[in-house]
Amino acid sequence: MATFELYRRSTFGMCLTEALDEMVSSCTLSPELAIQVLVQFDKSMTEALESQVKSKVTIKGHLHTYRFCDNVWTFILQDALFKKEDSQETVGRVKIVACDSKLLLQ
Repeated sequence: MATFELYRRSTFGMCLTEALDEMVSSCTLSPELAIQVLVQFDKSMTEALESQVKSKVTIKGHLHTYRFCDNVWTFILQDALFKKEDSQETVGRVKIVACDSKLLLQ
């Protein structure tokens, strides 16, 4: 199964990468094993989001920028309103990156 490296730029992914870098720098972990950990992280995040997240959210906002490159959509919204069943939240600026899930099955 192919995976995208999207989640590595999340807060959790950045912390994992930083921790792995420190471990490689201190010779606690080999660079090859650190790469294997990141590849497994990509797979695990994809599987977890696909199987465990059941919530639906509606997003409305002003579309500032959009682009489509290498089968990846990127949207930048301003004054975005996120609505869930019983709550809502307004965010000044949000970046949404979306990929075709069918590409993961190749």
